[in-house]
Amino acid sequence: MDGGGSGTRAVVEHVHGGVVGAGSAGPSALGQGIAQAWANVEAAVRQAFAAGRLEVPRWRQCALAAGLSGVSHGPWRDEFLACNPGFARLEAETDSYTMLLGAHGGGPGAIVIAGTGSIAESLRADGSRATVGGWGFRVDDEGSGGWLGLQAVRHGLAAFDGRANVSPLARRVWMHCGDEREALQSWCAESGQFEFAQLARAVFECESTDPAAARLLQQATEALEELALAIDPRGRLSLAVAGSIGERLTPRMRPALRARIVPPQAGAAEGALMLARRSLRKATEVAL
Repeated sequence: MDGGGSGTRAVVEHVHGGVVGAGSAGPSALGQGIAQAWANVEAAVRQAFAAGRLEVPRWRQCALAAGLSGVSHGPWRDEFLACNPGFARLEAETDSYTMLLGAHGGGPGAIVIAGTGSIAESLRADGSRATVGGWGFRVDDEGSGGWLGLQAVRHGLAAFDGRANVSPLARRVWMHCGDEREALQSWCAESGQFEFAQLARAVFECESTDPAAARLLQQATEALEELALAIDPRGRLSLAVAGSIGERLTPRMRPALRARIVPPQAGAAEGALMLARRSLRKATEVAL
């Protein structure tokens, strides 16, 4: 299971090997609510079984490994695990870690992820792990879609006030959020990370005609480069870049950094399957 602030993806594999099917559902980031997370996790699993034209089994016949945004926050993780609807085995890890496992086939490596949010993770040869960034939309996540959208809205508000030039990006913000003060205030008050991230596309689309948009994309690229340097200062690990924003910004990165980047072997859901297999092996070893 791969779950974040924008959606959830499930891949179901038979215990003896072979993918049954894949499914998707709405967001399952734990910060958006544990009940919502479980509802979308279960919906994605059911859709995966439907894609394989198989009846959904009882959860007690299944092992679930989930890589979810927000698992690093202990209370959310504990509540998610406590609300297990009956899965025989349940593993919960960060979505960034399962993405790291998938990208490097379970072996050592580093990854920079920039989608709705941003974070960097590494797995060293000795099995130790490190994390950089990922502090959350309100205070961090630089270089992500949410961050780009937030900066775009700030520019739009400044232009509305006359504190910045009215630009193509500002007009796109007004078109999306409202072109009157009350409407803009309401949109900002009611919107979260996912809603702000929807404006990232406007930043890319305005780049060629708006210096403000071009500056934001340059800042976002530099932020991701800083994550890559911080997670592996000596550059000894293979580096993968993932996420919709990260993939679009990779060609803009410095040549020395691009030379270290390798294509991901698989995605986060496949990385979570690795965790599920490990969990089952451990259970078998204990039983023996």
